[in-house]
Amino acid sequence: MAQTPHRRAATSSTTQQDGALERYFGIRRYGSTLRTELLAGLATFLAAMYIIVVNPSILSDAGIPFSAGLSATVLISFLSSLAMGLYARNPILVAPGMGMNALFAYTLVQGAGLPWQVALGCVFWSGVLFALLAFFNVRKAIVEAIPDSLRYGITCGIGLFITFIGFKNAGFVVDDPATLISLGSLDPTLITFIAGMLLTAVLVTLRVNGALVLGIVITTLVAVPMGRLWGSDVIVAWSGLAAWPDFSVMWQVDLWGALKVAYWPFIFVMLFTNFFDALSCFLALSEAADLKDDNGQPRNLKRSMTVDAFASMIAAPLGTSAAQTFIESGVGVSQGGRTGIVGVVCGLLFLPFLFLSPLLSLVPAIATAPALVMVGVFMLAPVGRIEWQKMDQAFPAFLAIIVMPLTYSITLGIAFAFLSFVAIKLCTGRLAEIKPAMWVTAVLCAIMLVTMQ
Repeated sequence: MAQTPHRRAATSSTTQQDGALERYFGIRRYGSTLRTELLAGLATFLAAMYIIVVNPSILSDAGIPFSAGLSATVLISFLSSLAMGLYARNPILVAPGMGMNALFAYTLVQGAGLPWQVALGCVFWSGVLFALLAFFNVRKAIVEAIPDSLRYGITCGIGLFITFIGFKNAGFVVDDPATLISLGSLDPTLITFIAGMLLTAVLVTLRVNGALVLGIVITTLVAVPMGRLWGSDVIVAWSGLAAWPDFSVMWQVDLWGALKVAYWPFIFVMLFTNFFDALSCFLALSEAADLKDDNGQPRNLKRSMTVDAFASMIAAPLGTSAAQTFIESGVGVSQGGRTGIVGVVCGLLFLPFLFLSPLLSLVPAIATAPALVMVGVFMLAPVGRIEWQKMDQAFPAFLAIIVMPLTYSITLGIAFAFLSFVAIKLCTGRLAEIKPAMWVTAVLCAIMLVTMQ
């Protein structure tokens, strides 16, 4: 059957579009299709969209209004995921990172007493250093200086710290004069949290797309009658569906105040955490999806690290903690996503939430707490890769894991882990195993401990 001129024109236009996408992203070259890429982008977004609510909730503990934190979260997620897709051409989502937001809110602002404007300045300068490391491609020297066990321990420690924050926000653990902490009262609020946590765990176990988001939504709905029927202090009150974005904290970053010598260790800790989180994520995803170049290295690694670095720099002026690569990108990869189209789709899906701050502000702390607990579970995965039989590796990793939640400080956990590693090597006559970068790190950690007293 002969095609009409209109149909031939439409077919030609579609072919040209497919050709342009193929030339730029290499969809067929990587064994994928446009439909697969679009669905993979949706799956990744559903797995990570909990950050839209959780990040502003954590930032509000640092004094940043929820609506302003939400606007910053959405904007940086949109811009950085789009850049990851278009520039680095990798199927990766970038958004404000769990762990980095906890470090920002609970260690720098609440713990060390920095104004949130100064803490944002620390975020910016850590991004500048990250960009320099990415530009000069010195990741190999830094990676070799930090033993794997120490990196695994730090990841696990941050996971436990985030879980502890979730328990605290939900009232699952409370102050106790005799034992420091204990289980909270089994009132309707706590029972709702426990039910939401178990439901979220079941959804994750069943591999439901958007399990954390569904857990947040269902727990919020269950909490609606509270405060009306049971006398709880958890009030879920309707304040509207949409509103214009809140940009009140944009450009409030204190760049020069953050350059005080006393704050340098904080900048370094942010740099260290972000750099290794990004690198570890890229390595893991490249192995899982065979996203490698002709030399067997992660595909477009330098470009991806550069995007991650500039995302951290841009995050500070927008009013949020550092953005970083999300390991939830593995969800889209497992769905067959192989190109930067996944990142583009994720970025575009964030944008409508810029106008939904009244709706999302309905979510109470007991609804976001289950997501924090599950993030802690995910981050504890590397604990089995620590070389526990080697005490010079195991003890520093253990300190990182245990000190972070017990001192309510990611920075202290990292500091004691690094210092103990150097001290053990020094006292056992194994100086050759301490790389120059580790000596510099130990000195910065010692300075930080002194200045924090």
